[in-house]
Amino acid sequence: MTLSLTLTALWALAANVLAIIPSRDNHWRRAYILICLGIPLLGYVTYENGPWWGLAVLLAGMSVLRWPVIYLSRWLRGLLRKG
Repeated sequence: MTLSLTLTALWALAANVLAIIPSRDNHWRRAYILICLGIPLLGYVTYENGPWWGLAVLLAGMSVLRWPVIYLSRWLRGLLRKG
């Protein structure tokens, strides 16, 4: 197992632990931190293991952080409707 996949597994474990702990802001602050850590990690996985593993990690991250992805898609859809 490569270092990048080990770090990805630790990121996923941390995301699940953070999701269990109650939050006053519906976990948004934690989501921002996970996104900031996850984007460079996704690039590292793709660089070290190839695009298929990068795609798999991207889909896994999107399943963990599904609400930011949903809000981003709604925002982009709104921009396309206005233009």
